[in-house]
Amino acid sequence: MIIGSHVNFNKEQLLGCVKQALSFGANTFMFYTGAPQNTVRKEIDLDLTKQAFNYMKENNIDINNVICHAPYIINLANKEKEDSWNFSISFLKNEINRINMMQVKYIVVHPGNSLKLDKMDALHNISDALNLVIDENTIPMILIETMAGKGSECGINIYELKEIYNNIILKDKVGFCLDTCHLNDSGVDISDFDSYLDEFEEQIGIEKIKCVHINDSKNDLGMKKDRHANLGYGTIGFNNLINVIYNPRLKNVPKILETPWIGEYPPYKIEIDMIKSKKFNSNLENDVKKLYE
Repeated sequence: MIIGSHVNFNKEQLLGCVKQALSFGANTFMFYTGAPQNTVRKEIDLDLTKQAFNYMKENNIDINNVICHAPYIINLANKEKEDSWNFSISFLKNEINRINMMQVKYIVVHPGNSLKLDKMDALHNISDALNLVIDENTIPMILIETMAGKGSECGINIYELKEIYNNIILKDKVGFCLDTCHLNDSGVDISDFDSYLDEFEEQIGIEKIKCVHINDSKNDLGMKKDRHANLGYGTIGFNNLINVIYNPRLKNVPKILETPWIGEYPPYKIEIDMIKSKKFNSNLENDVKKLYE
């Protein structure tokens, strides 16, 4: 099983990410190369990157399973202000260049928001933008994330994902990232997850699913609100999430926790223990606090 969580890209950069992942008992991780809400970025330190590679080899973390997440400020869907759309394209290209320096093979991208645009036009804008980002030499695969349907989000169902994908020229450079909270909030019943995979296989192909974000949801099915909950503490439920994580059709796909922190502490070590043991921890909050206090 390839299991990890979001980690912080701090002063030690990729090396710090590896240290955090190992402290959680993980064998992979996901990170942003800077704050997801802004464009401030520090140069990639190649010495720290080299140290990170060595540390990963010593601890059986495969760089090919590591995931980067593009910042939220990128919006490929709306082209009303062409300068803003072109900036999103340029910034995504910059992020790709940065993770190339760290040999990371996947970058997750939110499709964007249509805002006042017609949804179909917005979906085609996403395809057009990705066609401008990608060329034959692009190494990391861009993973389009499934969204919850909040506001004017695009990519909220398989139909919309397929519409984006069908208009990509270099399809081998594009894949998908499922998010269990987003799926639930968009109207997908996770208790019948295999039916969703059946449809995905028919419309796009399961081999294109390269990452799964594991989150419970604070919302009922189809509420389109996107509010993550800790593992087993939401409406999806622990057993349904375990069935997603251990689904044999996604055996070799990295699973990444994005669940909420408990106060100022990350819950990931306890949640990864829950996943490995397949046993729900009804004392998560206290156990996390004990771990760090």
